[in-house]
Amino acid sequence: MRSRPTRDVDALLADFRRQCRDAGMSLTHQREIIFRTLVEMDGHPSPEAIYLRVKEQIPAISMATVYKNLNTFLETGLTREVSLHHGALRLETNSAPHHHFVCVHCKEIFDIEDDLLMPAKLRPPLPEGFEVQRCSVEFQGTCRECGQRPSLS
Repeated sequence: MRSRPTRDVDALLADFRRQCRDAGMSLTHQREIIFRTLVEMDGHPSPEAIYLRVKEQIPAISMATVYKNLNTFLETGLTREVSLHHGALRLETNSAPHHHFVCVHCKEIFDIEDDLLMPAKLRPPLPEGFEVQRCSVEFQGTCRECGQRPSLS
């Protein structure tokens, strides 16, 4: 697991504005602040964590507004949900191709760069009518911090 590549927030925001225009979405101040906050955060933040950061800039914003905008980002492909089966919604902040390691103890999610894995291949081919849109590998185990706890050793 290497460190995540540096993100050019201004370039991501310019791309966000273009994608909003292309999708026919209005580009509101709130929407832009929510997206900027998301891409500036590390890891895989929850909507609640994003809300707390956005509230520092827009004190009157509601949790419902943040959720609504995040759902719009998910529906339009502006961001991705990390894992559909680990409980609470977690959002992806790393747009580079990568996979995940999930600690089974603390539930922390760590990025694993795509080039550290051999390409995944399906055998036999998918059933007729199926089409792969994205391949994601998830490893589950114990992270370094949890592994150093005496109760888990």
